[in-house]
Amino acid sequence: MPDSSVPSALHVRSLRKSYKDVVAVDGLDLEVRPSECFGLLGPNGAGKTTTVEICEGLTVPDSGDVEILGMRWDSNADELRQRLGIQLQDTQLSDKLTVYETVRLFRSFFHQGPPASDVIALVQLEEKQSSRVGDLSGGQKQRLALACALVGDPEFIFLDEPTTGLDPQARRQLWDLIREFKRSGKTILLTTHYMDEAERLCERIAIMDRGKQIALGTPRELIASIGAEHTVEISSGTASNGLDLAGFRRIEGVRAVRAQNGSVQLCVAELHMAVPAILEELRRQGAPLTELRTHSATLEDVFVTLTGRNLRDE
Repeated sequence: MPDSSVPSALHVRSLRKSYKDVVAVDGLDLEVRPSECFGLLGPNGAGKTTTVEICEGLTVPDSGDVEILGMRWDSNADELRQRLGIQLQDTQLSDKLTVYETVRLFRSFFHQGPPASDVIALVQLEEKQSSRVGDLSGGQKQRLALACALVGDPEFIFLDEPTTGLDPQARRQLWDLIREFKRSGKTILLTTHYMDEAERLCERIAIMDRGKQIALGTPRELIASIGAEHTVEISSGTASNGLDLAGFRRIEGVRAVRAQNGSVQLCVAELHMAVPAILEELRRQGAPLTELRTHSATLEDVFVTLTGRNLRDE
């Protein structure tokens, strides 16, 4: 159990923000503990980007309260800017500056922090420090954006979709850097569209939908919360779209059923009991089995069960 006497690194209370006819954040409560990597997940339109922008001081809420490192934006803005590191999803940097010039420029905004060359080495861009930003690859630009977020030696780091668009090798390099931040005791708020990223990096995860928090816990706790140990995916060729989903929902041990992309996905409690019953239901419906796949329940299954969508659904 966490020590209740230790102040939260981030505490959000009853946060609300509306845009015209859309309520982006609807009475959200959120707490991030010191020195943890906290994941904030949600489908597009869930309100997570607005939430993060409010916490970063970039957007003013309609109501509610945000306290970060024991301070508030309305009274401690200058000090907060010195103690936070922010990597935006799409950081716009000058293509004409070199890597070294860019990091040195950002370093000049902070009262303290490591030399620019040390931060460049930390994100493994030493060989590119004389290269212009416009000549960098996508992964190198992401590492440069991360370097710019770290030059002030922040206590709290916001990472908004830090690995979007990166190849697998670049993603894993960034994962290693994030793990190093965790080991150094920094607090991280991470938003991501990759479930494996959240499972590997985050101690706790909050899932948002329609402006509200709908689930909170460790990855293991969230997976256990849906009461299913496995996912079974079946296909019946062209007949899949005509399958009676209600028949599968009546099977004992089936927790959720969803049709997607010409197949049917079932979250089940006991695989050895569910599969024979699923095959029998297919026979009852007169539908041939063309494909059957199973896997252990994951955070993706939790997300689909709770929201009815995949994390990367538009």
